[in-house]
Amino acid sequence: MYKQRGNSGALSTGMFLVSALLLMAYFGFAAIQGDFGHFRRNQVNAQAQELQLELAQLQVIRRYLENKTHRLSDKYLDLDLLDEQARKILGMAREDEIIIR
Repeated sequence: MYKQRGNSGALSTGMFLVSALLLMAYFGFAAIQGDFGHFRRNQVNAQAQELQLELAQLQVIRRYLENKTHRLSDKYLDLDLLDEQARKILGMAREDEIIIR
């Protein structure tokens, strides 16, 4: 009534266990080393922090340039800044000034 499996049943069970262990090892390796793994995630987070620092530096530079541009605009004219820029570009000085280079 019952059929005995013998060695073929033990062999198939062993093959199943070996294949299951290999699959677990593969997925474990992929979770750590793969494209979406733990190490890649740490690398992306570090790169994001570097880019945040660069963005903050660029925003400071942008605010400085916007302020300088605003001070030379038609609506608001800073005469000291205009005088400084004209002297720098044209290379001019007043008679009572001494230029040190």
